This record gives sequence, structure tokens and C-alpha cells, in this order.
Amino acid sequence: MQPDSIQSFIRDVHDFPKPGIIFKDITPLLENPKMVDRVLQELAAPYRKERIDAIAAIESRGFLFGFLLAKELGVPFIPVRKEGKLPYKKIRQEYSLEYGTAAMEMHEDAVQKGWRIVIHDDLLATGGTANAAGQLIQKLGGEVTGFSFIINLDFLGGFHLLSKAYNCGTHYLIRY
Repeated sequence: MQPDSIQSFIRDVHDFPKPGIIFKDITPLLENPKMVDRVLQELAAPYRKERIDAIAAIESRGFLFGFLLAKELGVPFIPVRKEGKLPYKKIRQEYSLEYGTAAMEMHEDAVQKGWRIVIHDDLLATGGTANAAGQLIQKLGGEVTGFSFIINLDFLGGFHLLSKAYNCGTHYLIRY
């Protein structure tokens, strides 16, 4: 691994949030403004020549680069949040977790019919959260035109889930 690679700024935290998990921590990346800019440019590159109407980003780490990506591309930012966090009228989508279910929400007026939307999060694991965000966008009449991640944990299969469920590209910068 090159010392100036994006991957060199990702820290492994063992046994977080529970034993046996290796958490991919992007905090060291956020501490380096030049690397943040590099990541932003690489995240934006696949969409610069596309017609993108908005970026939807998933709470909470997805907000960090999702908002910057929306600003970089000159499009609206749409927050996709955990249940109970949005103040206005919202729609809800449940999804499966390893043990049980969770739900994501989006304001009901966040998407205009026909909008082409890229979904961003910091990390792709099983794809459940990103898929739930995609379903919310579709419920409101939007079209999921891409998925954007910094990290893809390929061994967990999320890339394949999203590829089968949506007719669009899934882009990431680092693969484990």
C-alpha cells in the first residue's frame, strides 16, 4: 500500500462495535484536507458528465462526503436518516439486519418525480441500507442512477445485491 493512497488513511478498529468485527474508520482520512479533496474528486468523477438531479446520502458517515459530493456536482442534497430523526412528514422503509430489522426515512417532499439520484454512503457491506434508500427514492418517483461508496466490503455481497436490484453503476474507491 502506497503511503499516499486513500486506503492508507483508513484505520482498522478490531472488535468494534462487537467482537469479531473489524470496523473501517475513516476518521484519519477526514483529518487530511488534501486527501478529503482527492476522495471528493474521485467520488465525483463518474457523475460529472451524467445528468444527476440530487445526491441522497445515508446517515451518518454518508453525510460527510454526500453533502460535499452534492455541492461539487451542483445538485441538491437529500438526507436519508434512521427512523425518528427527521422533523417533517416522511416515508419509511424497513430493511433486514443481521439480527432483526431497522428502518430508514426520507422527507416525503425530498424527491421530484423523474429525478435521477445517486445514493452515497461511506461503506458498502451487505447492501441493506443502500437498498432501503433506493426503495425510498423509487417510492417517491425518483430513479436510482448510481451508488457511491468510499469502501466496498466485497466479501459481504452488497455490490451484488445492488447490481441485481438496480440497473445502474455501483462505484467505490477501495475494496476489501
